[in-house]
Amino acid sequence: MNIATIRNAVRSKESLTPREFAEDEDFWSLIRQAYTVSPNIINLNNGGVSPQPQHVQEMQYKYIQMSNEAPSHYMWHVLDQGREPLRQKLAELAGCLPEEIAINRNTTEALETVIFGLNLKAGDEVILTRQDYPNMVHAWEQREQRDGIKLVWLNLELPREDDEYFVQQFSEAVSPRTKIVHITHMINWVGQILPVRKIAHAVKRINPAIEIISDSAHTFAHFAYHIPDLGCDYWGTSLHKWLCAPFGTGLLWVNKEKIASLWPLFANGEPQSSDIKKFEAQGTRSFPAELAIGYALDFHNAIGTERKEARLRFLKDYWAKKVKELPKVKLHTSLLPQYSCAICGFSIDGITTAETNSFLFNKYKIHAVNIEWENIKCVRVTPHVYTSLAELDKLVKAIEDAVNNGVQ
Repeated sequence: MNIATIRNAVRSKESLTPREFAEDEDFWSLIRQAYTVSPNIINLNNGGVSPQPQHVQEMQYKYIQMSNEAPSHYMWHVLDQGREPLRQKLAELAGCLPEEIAINRNTTEALETVIFGLNLKAGDEVILTRQDYPNMVHAWEQREQRDGIKLVWLNLELPREDDEYFVQQFSEAVSPRTKIVHITHMINWVGQILPVRKIAHAVKRINPAIEIISDSAHTFAHFAYHIPDLGCDYWGTSLHKWLCAPFGTGLLWVNKEKIASLWPLFANGEPQSSDIKKFEAQGTRSFPAELAIGYALDFHNAIGTERKEARLRFLKDYWAKKVKELPKVKLHTSLLPQYSCAICGFSIDGITTAETNSFLFNKYKIHAVNIEWENIKCVRVTPHVYTSLAELDKLVKAIEDAVNNGVQ
């Protein structure tokens, strides 16, 4: 299916609001046809990594074939020329300057560039939470062991529907030695959205010199916002999640004023340059994957960010509201729009989350994920734009089965 077909379908329904679009099953059935997802497994773990539309896959294959005709010519003299137009397209969606974004492989690479590139010394304090992503936690712990910085830990109680709770948690942890506040924009375990802008504003009101890192792995192309509006200094995301770009593609954003002082993760000849491209000195990389990002952007833009966001939230609400009132079922995610979108966790009293997750797959071939991290224990369910209501009906049936009959 080509992008023109989707654009024409959108144009024919342009009088619909995003909410009305979210419930138009004819349109979303068309979107599903653009994917090559298995008809035999219901994939509800798109929070881990998402499939690409078929056209994105085909373009990546095309560039792989082109590269293999004469690798050093096509890779370095042809495909590499597409990086700057791609940077411009990404910047337009992100609402930022092209000279502030670097294209890389994932959120881990983006944020470890920041974590290991900051000028911190022994005794400097970094505020983070026990619910942050393990790779980021480990990176900070390595800096603690290597450089003697101090990690100040928050332990969030989730879900929460109170911005002030989050603002207070971070603000009260600030001390005269605080240099960095690390915020996970959306807690990947349960889909809790944190009010990054409010936290950043409160912290910088205490000390304007404090720098803010936003781990936005799960928010870019998931719901509508522009990076500068978050009030952060550094930001990273993975494009192989909600944008449905090729696996192993990501994005780093650095406030233009901070680029020169941030050391690159992979060294180059001018490590203190103010050129964002210093963060792209990765050596040989996958040009086919990188260039195919542009086609994922076209697909996303053809649907429209607001329409996509409305659909994702509608899908989450569709199944979550049906199981919420079942005896023994507990939701671990808020259903308020400002605190969640597509991701939602649930558990069943008396049944372990591992048992529930295995039951879903073994009996119903529903692929979700068991979450056991710090104070969070749930089964995480993450639909995407290609997910059908029939699949979510099957999920509801499976949960009802587990509640009524157990999982043995």
